Amino acid sequence: MTATYTFDVFTSLDGFGGATSEWGGYWGKQGPELLDHRLTMYQKNQRMVFGANTYRTFTALLASGADDVLDPWVTRMRHLPAIVISSSLEEPLDWPDATVVHGDAVDVVARLKEESTVPLRSHGSLSMNRALMAAGLVDFLQVTIFPVITGQTGDDPIWCGAADFDLELVEARTLDDSIQELTYRPRWRPSGVAAMTC
Repeated sequence: MTATYTFDVFTSLDGFGGATSEWGGYWGKQGPELLDHRLTMYQKNQRMVFGANTYRTFTALLASGADDVLDPWVTRMRHLPAIVISSSLEEPLDWPDATVVHGDAVDVVARLKEESTVPLRSHGSLSMNRALMAAGLVDFLQVTIFPVITGQTGDDPIWCGAADFDLELVEARTLDDSIQELTYRPRWRPSGVAAMTC
């Protein structure tokens, strides 16, 4: 049986994964429902999959000791088994149960989906997950939309360079009265147009 793979991403309404200003983590919009829901979601047995850049970002943020980085769901995520796909990192990693796998992410994740006995999940790792979506390896796209527009300060454009996809809505919920979590089943849609560069 093939393991499912979920691409889990936070975004502003205008499609940015972060901002360069003083917005802070979660763009300052987190509340108890979001944090409790994230912890419940990450309590399930699963294996994390990260690209090297996201792994480096997470370890740097965790080392900073910032309050919003040490939320219980993040601590739980850090203690789940993880695969870091990288051509440059070597073990040991500063992550309790992480393994470095060298190779192309599409090949690595295709193999993991066949071999894993638990679901696979990736939080962030934008360019890697865009490639995995284009290869048809992402079963679920879970988008948490925060009620902000970061047109002047947004960074990490989530969909820039992505292929075209139809999205089938699987689940929708509102958290803390303003945060939307939408879970989709993506289906690649051939466009015949080259992806834009960012």
